[in-house]
Amino acid sequence: MKQKFNHVVIMAGGVGSRFWPMSTDDMPKQFIDVLGVGRSLMQLTYDRFAGLCDPSNVWIMTNVRYFDIVKQQLPDVPEGNILCEPCRRNTAPCIAYVSWRIKSKDPNANVVVTPSDHIVTDPVEFRRVIQLCMTYTAETDSIVTLGMKPDRPETGYGYIKADLSYSSARHKEIFPVDAFREKPDLETAKMYLRDKSFYWNSGIFIWSVHTIVNAFRVYQPSISRIFESLLPVYGTPQEQEAINNSYPDCDSISVDYAIMEKSQEIFVCPASFGWSDLGTWGSLRMQTGKDLYGNAIIGDNVILHESHDNIIHTIGMKKVVIQGLDGFIVAEQDGTLLICRLSEEQRIKQFTGN
Repeated sequence: MKQKFNHVVIMAGGVGSRFWPMSTDDMPKQFIDVLGVGRSLMQLTYDRFAGLCDPSNVWIMTNVRYFDIVKQQLPDVPEGNILCEPCRRNTAPCIAYVSWRIKSKDPNANVVVTPSDHIVTDPVEFRRVIQLCMTYTAETDSIVTLGMKPDRPETGYGYIKADLSYSSARHKEIFPVDAFREKPDLETAKMYLRDKSFYWNSGIFIWSVHTIVNAFRVYQPSISRIFESLLPVYGTPQEQEAINNSYPDCDSISVDYAIMEKSQEIFVCPASFGWSDLGTWGSLRMQTGKDLYGNAIIGDNVILHESHDNIIHTIGMKKVVIQGLDGFIVAEQDGTLLICRLSEEQRIKQFTGN
């Protein structure tokens, strides 16, 4: 496979404040240094694709309100590769737009699509898996999605059921998808964990641009017609205005419903590279190193006494001293301090109005 045909699409248009007070609608979590490492989640996503494609083949799908943030955080990505949605229409129109845009530039493109706000703790294994999947999609008309091997009965993720009775003839690590499953209740998640053929749905997809464009033509013809009609303006100064006019006409639908659950040639590559969808303070605590008492600390000069199983995120504060807290979130950003039970974090928006 020729590397020059590899393209990476990073979806960075999400809004929300699930990591309040760090994140807000004006500065969603993908643009924030959630892990305290000096890089935002989007920048870390970009970093782990190093060596798989040239920066000129990296594409960022975002909302128009975040264009300047993306440009500032990823200066090596060409400005013309930052594509802006004028409104939210879920992931299918987003992926259709960038697919036709890439096709107009490189009809032989081989593409990996990834969310911008996940973490990976083993980037070497991540790149190995992505490389083998891109080799596979370059040689076939298949769609491949990554399935994360579960290590707990997680109710916050969707699942993929693989047909493990046989692997692809071209690669022993790739299997047909039997079914997609929605986020389960706890008992169902426990059953999935015992079954061994169920994997977490990572939302990472690999395909050739030819394959995905044809899939939209077959399964979502109304969306296909919109982006096909814009071929003359891609890469021109008129592109954004044309997108602004046409994009709102797209159905709001996820790529899972629009394409994945309908496609006949869809495969899963089970993988394990320390993946997490950082959707909650609890998931951040789970993915962060902890002291002997179960406290995850992100920040300097934090002193804890008689405290257990907390997540502390206080980057930039001179000194933080905590005594007697068990199972709490303590987070500070720009003079705003949050102290909340981990078990009640779903109510943060109710408490604050954010």
